[in-house]
Amino acid sequence: PFANSSMDGYAVRAADALPGFDLNVIGDIPAGSFPAFVVGAGQAARIMTGAPLPAGADAVVPVENTESADRQMMAASVPATIRVTSPVSAGDYVRPVGEDIEAGQVVLRARRRLRAPDLGVLAGLGRAQVAVISRPRVAILSTGDELLAIDQPLTPGKIRDMNGYALAALCESLGARVLRLGIARDTEADVADKLQQAVQAGVDLILSSAGVSVGAYDVVKAVVESMGALSFWKVNVRPGKPLAFGQVRGIPFMGLPGNPVSALVTFDVFARPAICTLAGRDWQSGLAEALTVEPIRSDARRTYMRVTIERRDGLLYARPTINQSSGVLTSLVSADGLLIVPENAGEIPAGTRLSVRLFSE
Repeated sequence: PFANSSMDGYAVRAADALPGFDLNVIGDIPAGSFPAFVVGAGQAARIMTGAPLPAGADAVVPVENTESADRQMMAASVPATIRVTSPVSAGDYVRPVGEDIEAGQVVLRARRRLRAPDLGVLAGLGRAQVAVISRPRVAILSTGDELLAIDQPLTPGKIRDMNGYALAALCESLGARVLRLGIARDTEADVADKLQQAVQAGVDLILSSAGVSVGAYDVVKAVVESMGALSFWKVNVRPGKPLAFGQVRGIPFMGLPGNPVSALVTFDVFARPAICTLAGRDWQSGLAEALTVEPIRSDARRTYMRVTIERRDGLLYARPTINQSSGVLTSLVSADGLLIVPENAGEIPAGTRLSVRLFSE
């Protein structure tokens, strides 16, 4: 809001600050003060970094460009005169009014995710509060009689709930707040009770995994239809065909497949854009193009193939992970992204350029 010094030194009129000439020091300007005097011909004022430039001065001579530099700046009293050793031009070592932000300038636009520098700018402008988009709240439900909590010992026929933890981490990475509903058994009463907890909590989106296929114990579809409606429950993608979408008591519901790779891939394709949209964030980042390093066969479904990425000569090369089973979660651990293979593409030769969704920028 005011012109100030960018250095510890002396405020001067540049035309007077000639090497070998003495200038009379008329005052001292520490940061936080505002000088009432005017610097005239042949005069100077000691000034600290960030202190306001006095009237009449148009430049600052850094202290190291004057004689007896260390003693002058550290002394409690200012010297009577200084001698300049290097000339300056008008504007040197002066930060002008509006150097950072000018009147009428747009500083932060809507839908921007606030970062540390943004908060600093807001503080500098005296804006203690700004209107923001609320972090979406997502309820996560795992379903299945076979599931155990992470701290339970394995028994025959049981597996630990991987999806609940992985999906929660994905939601949190997008800025969402997560409500863990835990594990629902394969009964309509238990699933309905868990979904009702989400409704009472007022979440913005409900995500479940498993229970939306065609098995005799896949009861989630029936419960959702009784508490709301289903718009669809199959998608033409691999992995992840059994994916449901609808609403429970007016809250959007997305039922992901139970296989862990299918759950995480369909989250990336369908749930991630939804959560980013709720949060006011861009969801299309990370999309690039890569060349296939080996032949690929596509069927009638669009395939999101786990691949590792190699960068050579400014190009990306995609190689499928060794195991593409939808139950092998470690294939996602080792993958760098998802290669998007179009539906009905048939045989795709090596060297074909395809879109790839990179997990890291």
